[in-house]
Amino acid sequence: MRADAVRGHLDGLLLAVLESGPLHGYAIITAVQRRSGGALATRTGTIYPALNRLERLGMLRSSWQSIGERRRRCYELTDSGRRGLGTKRSAWFTGAIGSVLTPGRAI
Repeated sequence: MRADAVRGHLDGLLLAVLESGPLHGYAIITAVQRRSGGALATRTGTIYPALNRLERLGMLRSSWQSIGERRRRCYELTDSGRRGLGTKRSAWFTGAIGSVLTPGRAI
């Protein structure tokens, strides 16, 4: 799938993947790809700046964790991130899905 198909939805995708618990960057990339059935292949050059931005906004927090011999930065949702995810879900379903399910309703 083209990268521009994800544009505008990346924050919601990242927050949704992290809803179940902390993950490191590569695991986040893998989870997005797996959960989309391979349709969404995101790149590190896209994911890490978005994760850093969400952390600056207070929606994520990160910490270094040792996994075997490697240290990896793991990201997890904050309370603000959980609220933001709920807002993104609500807006997407209300807007996009609502306009399809309700004849004559435009976004």
